Amino acid sequence: MSFIDKRKIPILLRKFKYNSPQSFLYTASTIVGLIGGLAAVLLKNIVHWTEELVYSDYTEHYYIWTIFLPAIGILLTVLYIHFFVKKNIAHGVGKVLAAISKTRSKIDKSNTYTSVVASSLTVGFGGSVGLEAPVVYTGAAIGSNFAKYFNLNFKFRTLLIACGCSAAIAGIFKAPIAAIIFSLEVLMIDLSMWSIVPLLIASVTGALVSFFMMGEKVTFSFAIFQDFDKTKFPLYIILGIFCGIYSLIFIRLTRYIEGKFGKFKNIYLKAILGGLSVGILIFIFPPLFGEGYISLQNILGTGFPKAIMNNTIFYSYGKSEMVFILFLIGVLFLKIISSSLTTASGGIGGVFAPSLFAGGILGFTFSRIINVSKFTNVSEHNFALVGMAGVMSAIMHAPLTSIFLIAEITGGYNLLLPLIITSLTAYVVKYKYDKYSVYTYNLSLEDNLITHNKDQSTIKLLNITKLIETNFPRVNVDLSIADFIKIIKNTDKNLFVVEDENHKFLGMIQLGENINLLLDVSNHKDTCVGDIMTVPPAKIAPNDRPTKIILKFDQTNAWYLPVIEKDEFIGMLSKSKILHKYRLSIMESSDD
Repeated sequence: MSFIDKRKIPILLRKFKYNSPQSFLYTASTIVGLIGGLAAVLLKNIVHWTEELVYSDYTEHYYIWTIFLPAIGILLTVLYIHFFVKKNIAHGVGKVLAAISKTRSKIDKSNTYTSVVASSLTVGFGGSVGLEAPVVYTGAAIGSNFAKYFNLNFKFRTLLIACGCSAAIAGIFKAPIAAIIFSLEVLMIDLSMWSIVPLLIASVTGALVSFFMMGEKVTFSFAIFQDFDKTKFPLYIILGIFCGIYSLIFIRLTRYIEGKFGKFKNIYLKAILGGLSVGILIFIFPPLFGEGYISLQNILGTGFPKAIMNNTIFYSYGKSEMVFILFLIGVLFLKIISSSLTTASGGIGGVFAPSLFAGGILGFTFSRIINVSKFTNVSEHNFALVGMAGVMSAIMHAPLTSIFLIAEITGGYNLLLPLIITSLTAYVVKYKYDKYSVYTYNLSLEDNLITHNKDQSTIKLLNITKLIETNFPRVNVDLSIADFIKIIKNTDKNLFVVEDENHKFLGMIQLGENINLLLDVSNHKDTCVGDIMTVPPAKIAPNDRPTKIILKFDQTNAWYLPVIEKDEFIGMLSKSKILHKYRLSIMESSDD
């Protein structure tokens, strides 16, 4: 039996790429899915080993020395990033969106592992964030660099980025459908047969890798004990309203804390202060530790929900229902602070897990209050699951992802209707007061947010600075027409830039508009360049965003506009060249 030389595999794949592009794409999505699934498994195991090393027993969270461990983890993360990574890798999903919009889906090769290492240090030592965003960034980097290696264009790079992200999420949650919808809903990948088949292949491959290597211990899975009671649907609407309000508070408070910590110049002091604050919160409320999935198991398991209070200073008051509810409310709002402090102080992690954790606590607390008040009797288990979808939907602006994720991890669609009701309500409430998700806010400030609006997205992807023409003749404002005609004879340009003696831009001359005057010899002695120049209807600054530049052209109906920096002429932009580039970009990103 003969085996293929491993060194020849890339060569064979390159030939395959040209001979059968569609089959190559399916093969590529399989390979990216395989590596993305392995990355998810690796990250979960590294964090598990780190937790085992740091905390040999979960009960030790109660000991005073554990206050310092999150600070150690965040400080190690900051040191690793500062001395080895040397660039910002926080907010993984946001970085993926930024790569698609700003660097045409090109992600540095180092990002295939840096987020795994950094988030392992942060979460393994107790940082109150999730691993999903870092592993999504890792999967995206794997897809991008695979495409780069085979010299694929922007359209294929973006698709393979989505394949890597889908494989990573499917690997963590064993939820391939939710993983695909995440790429369509959050990464704004166009829904078509051209894109859906590779995404299916990658997500299923990632899920299978996780199944074979970790079995049922991927993240968590819950069974549904009671079917949906249709008479309780108004309560799910109310739960959705609470989820939306909570998500709005989550987003606003996170931005506020990150803004305050962003003013710290000393990254080490910031890491220590933030880490110690997280450690103190975890010491008082152990459920805030790490991703929070252990606490969700306590709440959603068949056992004793009040076990979530074990090893806390509130344990002796556990028999009091009021203390239990107040404890859960405290955990619910302190999770926002602990999660924000972890990332704001330099830790690496995402809000995927915190949103699921908070939603589960919120749904359970809401139903517990209803049951204790004896207003009616509801399933606390079901409300906790639906609450997870509600908060996740509003924070991430991903209602479909949240609906199918909870449906898949519960092993069925018995809760599909309440999941839709609560997720949609939460999203609408949050969107009414804040139109940006946790991933898109910073991109919107930079006008780099990619949406499903094909026209706007294509404009934002244009690199208009490369279209600036600089080789235009420059003439002095006081130059006579006779001397100006001599310059015209020595150039093939029909547009001239008019400046003063200090090279300050004053206007332009287009030969077509002044041809009669230039041909009339009687005007040559008494007329100078300043008399025939025109002032442009608008000027473009070098740092103007593409959308602003297009708007200026539309408002002025001009075909040429000058690019001016500090009153000095830099170059000229042509509307026709921008339209040509726009058309090429549309063709490149289309699914045909």
